Amino acid sequence: MQQDLTQGSITGKLVGMAAFIGMGLLFQTLYFLIDLYFVSRLGPSAIAGVGLAGNLFFLNMALVQMVGVGALSLIARAIGGKTFDDANAVYRQSLMMSVILAVTVLVLGYALAEPALRLLAADEATVQAGTRYLYGFLPALALMFLSNAMGSALRAAGVVRPTMLVQTGTVLLNAVLAPVLVAGWGTGMPLGTFGAGLASSIAALAGFLGALFLFDRVQTIFVGPLKMAPIALKVWRRIVGIGLPSAAEFVLMFITTGVVYGVIRHFGPEAQAGYGVGGRVMQAVFLPAMAVSFAVAPVAGQNFGAGLGGRVRRTVRDAAVISSALMLVLTLLCQISPEWMIGLFAPDQVVVEVGAGFLRIISLNFVATGIIFTASGAFQALGDTRPALFGSISRLIFFTGPAIWLSTQPWARLEHVWWLSACSVLIHMLIALWFLRRELRVKLEGLKPKVSPVA
Repeated sequence: MQQDLTQGSITGKLVGMAAFIGMGLLFQTLYFLIDLYFVSRLGPSAIAGVGLAGNLFFLNMALVQMVGVGALSLIARAIGGKTFDDANAVYRQSLMMSVILAVTVLVLGYALAEPALRLLAADEATVQAGTRYLYGFLPALALMFLSNAMGSALRAAGVVRPTMLVQTGTVLLNAVLAPVLVAGWGTGMPLGTFGAGLASSIAALAGFLGALFLFDRVQTIFVGPLKMAPIALKVWRRIVGIGLPSAAEFVLMFITTGVVYGVIRHFGPEAQAGYGVGGRVMQAVFLPAMAVSFAVAPVAGQNFGAGLGGRVRRTVRDAAVISSALMLVLTLLCQISPEWMIGLFAPDQVVVEVGAGFLRIISLNFVATGIIFTASGAFQALGDTRPALFGSISRLIFFTGPAIWLSTQPWARLEHVWWLSACSVLIHMLIALWFLRRELRVKLEGLKPKVSPVA
């Protein structure tokens, strides 16, 4: 059932929610890692194609976050203030927005997949592998909107365990389907990269149906998971006003990743494959810090809605300490044995060397990334995600332009691109910390506890 996050131990709430959120994120990431494991047996061009096509995930997540972050922030504060009708109204509108965006992604995705990949791929084989993967994977991207709308509402209410259980089942299904569809185990009909995308889409559909089944059984605030209300543009503006800066963050990630693929394309498909594998492994490594930051938003959001400024500050402080400690351990792991982690998904030695070099350098900013994630969660809770956007813009300025310049220099090596990326993350962290201190001071000054209305 839903939780009152305005009472009890803050550290306990954070750790408890982060544990289940982290497990859910892990299983979500396993979708990509399972696909990558079986695709890697098809060669560097297949790895590069799936990695390049996977960059569309960031663009899709931008739209998903625009709805999910805005809805979560508004719903959590409404629940904290005991205005449950407002929470329900926001959820219904987020659901309507999600349906419209899901249809849009399907139409544009199938129309533009191949020409978009052709702009950045190192060779024709990479284009074809990536296009086939996207054709199978696009339904999964569309289903993300509806699943995220339900998941954001549940997370705002403090409900995370059922989502994790559903995602566990979908990953197990994907693990079974991937070798059957990619390699043709038991059927003799290997579908290659298309099979990898299709396996994820079938598993995502099963997860969506599971979420529908559980939704009314784990909370009492939102009755009817797919019940929509007439469009209310005023609520849409509130959702987008909070969610748009977070969406822009993912757009900038999409652009930055695309720039990297474009900058390193002249190093060949092995370089793009190594970066693709390294990026996937890095995303998996980030999961603990992401889980903590995802827990910050509902915990701090409910306390902010209840007028409990002291608990908001303690939530952010505790989350930053937990996240930094976790990321420090993971940094040491990536410094000691990155080849082993990359080798799990890339049998080609050149690909392993590129991916390991990427991880060894980029891991130096893991602690900084954890702090950035925590600050982002706090901005969501406070209802103003623009500071997170400003930090992301700094990465665009300090990385993208210099990286493009590097690509024109005959002496440039891959390591130069990785170091440039690491330095831009450090600048991003400093900007995020400055805005975090300012936002906490401004938003919490004079905040007074609210008296709960009589039910």
